[in-house]
Amino acid sequence: MSRELSDLYRALAEDADGRTLAVPENLRRRADRRARLRITGAALGTALLVGGLAAGAALVFAGERGHLPPTGAVPPPATAPASPTMPAPPAATPPPTATPPPSASRTAPPRATGTPAATPGRTDAAPPRAPGNVPDRAFFVQAAANRTGIEPAFRDTAALPTLCDARYRSDAEIVQRRTRHLAYKLPPTPRGYVPDGSYAHTVTLYRPGRADDFLRELRAAVRDCPAQAGVGGGNASTSRLRLLADDGFGDGSVLFEIRTPARDVDGNPTGGAEVRLVRAIRVGDVVTVLWEQGWEGTSSTRSQVDADSRRAVDAIESWLR
Repeated sequence: MSRELSDLYRALAEDADGRTLAVPENLRRRADRRARLRITGAALGTALLVGGLAAGAALVFAGERGHLPPTGAVPPPATAPASPTMPAPPAATPPPTATPPPSASRTAPPRATGTPAATPGRTDAAPPRAPGNVPDRAFFVQAAANRTGIEPAFRDTAALPTLCDARYRSDAEIVQRRTRHLAYKLPPTPRGYVPDGSYAHTVTLYRPGRADDFLRELRAAVRDCPAQAGVGGGNASTSRLRLLADDGFGDGSVLFEIRTPARDVDGNPTGGAEVRLVRAIRVGDVVTVLWEQGWEGTSSTRSQVDADSRRAVDAIESWLR
């Protein structure tokens, strides 16, 4: 061994002999203190981490609900600048609910202003548009007991008999006029026998307000023509005309009779009379006329003319609804 190495070992031995070794109890206390410090530091770090997570979650939830976080949470910095690339989201609007909150049910509703909405079934609605023509349904349907099997036919014939060359100024206000001919039988007469009578049934649509003029002119024409040659029976005999009292049909009516001396097949007077009834009825701007013309010398039956007049009114009213 060299001299330098021997000197090194001797110096090391002298230095070790000069130091005192720690007893085991001291070593154990030092180790325990170091362990406690490490545990405390770890616990403190965990608490800080959990607190930071809780504060971050509170901020996120508060932003979604549109209000501040609950008391105790760490609020965001008041002076934090908004991101220049991400604009702040708008405050969330609560969704509508099916039922109002309790406070709304206690609040009186606001009073409506302006024109109220139209209510179904109101009587102040605009009237229906006036018809422009006379349809087939404006003519009445015969009762089953009066049907002969002869179908009604529309013909372009006169609506009224000639009344001493009377002129009706209201005819200039006609929109449309239609006339049909139909035969009828009385209930006791079996079907297939000769009819008991016939009608020239006319429906005339006037311009607004002019239908009443026609009734007034017709009444005056009958009054001014008490006698007319060959009106009722179709022969040379003189017919007598007169107005009859009439009411209860439509908005007004005129009823008159044409009475002509009856004759047999050879043209000899029988002492009796053929009677024709003519009734004009106004329903609004419509006038329906039933001119009973008989059948082979028969006379009009008032009860049958009345019944068919009511059917005629019902047909007009049903059409105008």
